Amino acid sequence: MPSFFSNNMVLQQLDDVSIWGTDAPGSTIEIHTSWGVDESTLTDTNGKWQASIPTKKASFETQEITIQGSSTIVLSHILIGEVWFCSGQSNMEIPMRGFEKSPINDAEELISTSQNNHIRLFNTERSASLSLEEDVTGTWEEATPQSVQNFSAIGYISGRKLFEKLQIPIGIIEASWGGTQIESWLPQKSIEKYVEIKIPDSLPKEQDQQKRPTLLYNAMIHPFKNYAIKGILWYQGESNRSNPKPYKDYMHTLVNSWRAQWEQNDLPFYFVQIAPYGYSEFRNTPVMYANLIREAQSLSAQEIPNTGVVITTDVGKCDDIHPPEKKIIANRLANWALAEQYGFKEIPYRSPEYKSMKVEKNKAIIAFRFYGKNKDNLTLDNKRTLRNFEIAGTDKKFHPAKVIINKNQTVTVFSPNVENPKAVRYGFVDCLEGSFFSAAGLPISPFRTDFWEDL
Repeated sequence: MPSFFSNNMVLQQLDDVSIWGTDAPGSTIEIHTSWGVDESTLTDTNGKWQASIPTKKASFETQEITIQGSSTIVLSHILIGEVWFCSGQSNMEIPMRGFEKSPINDAEELISTSQNNHIRLFNTERSASLSLEEDVTGTWEEATPQSVQNFSAIGYISGRKLFEKLQIPIGIIEASWGGTQIESWLPQKSIEKYVEIKIPDSLPKEQDQQKRPTLLYNAMIHPFKNYAIKGILWYQGESNRSNPKPYKDYMHTLVNSWRAQWEQNDLPFYFVQIAPYGYSEFRNTPVMYANLIREAQSLSAQEIPNTGVVITTDVGKCDDIHPPEKKIIANRLANWALAEQYGFKEIPYRSPEYKSMKVEKNKAIIAFRFYGKNKDNLTLDNKRTLRNFEIAGTDKKFHPAKVIINKNQTVTVFSPNVENPKAVRYGFVDCLEGSFFSAAGLPISPFRTDFWEDL
């Protein structure tokens, strides 16, 4: 059986979960569970077998599964609860202990208080393949200071927040790789339509050169194709900054292809907007490109049903591409799940979003969409000094703007240098200190009202 069917695993509650493996062709496979479900199946001519097992409601009672074929496998210390799948590049991969020059804030406290045998972690080792693989390298482990310090900070903290609110077992599967573009995580059949993407025909020997289109999907995502999960958490985008224009289309393809893999058209998919960072200074990237990635992420979340994006304008660090405030980011991810999947609608979780602009004389009036149970209370905070707003006229030259927050929750933007406003932008710089928040403390995403191409 694949490595993720092992002791300590977590199975998705109240679901028909698949388990599978191989044996001699024509063998009878019998499955017995400690919660009273018995199933049997036969291996096919290739020796493959698969069975579906209904799970009960989540509980802290440990379970056992016995699989009998030509030999017997006993899986013990199993929990039934909620399973979330985490993937992306280094900001998802970075462990709780941090990287050498990228610490995680509050890591010592989070690690030292992490002992919890009801939170289980599966860390997938880096791997690449030219063909679709059936297994990965990794093991399920209980949350302990030792296992947590080496596990994804975003994955662990998100799971910890879910456990604290739900009080049921939580399983987190992490499969990520730093410095990877989104194309690495797309299946070949979904990207053949993109003529600009070159599908590799050989596997580089050097691991750092293996981050090519489709290769990581084949080895690190496809093996989980039938493993029942509740949803997906995704943190990636920095490595696509040099070519941002197709990113939104790629995000649609990623979500749709992964949902097709798991055969769930509405599988929850929550992702993180790349944080402020000095891309032009440290990565030699045009200053506007990071903002086009952020824009693509925000628009993707608005366009694709049952998705959401965490805004990070308030947690960036201009000289570190790995923001240290992983706790804030992870908790915001968990809040999306808690509100949308678990009914905690009172939690503020979705930032207000740019809706429309109208011009009144020499001023631009910006309107927003508001979300959440208490929409009337989700007002814009007028206690902060709003910065990073710009306004332009017909000459397309942007000038720093003054901002007034109105009682009807619109924003008036103007400049003495612009008599006939045509466009407004907020936060369209590499690294900003977010100054625009909802009353609940959620940052507003950088946005622009124009789609001028001469960026």
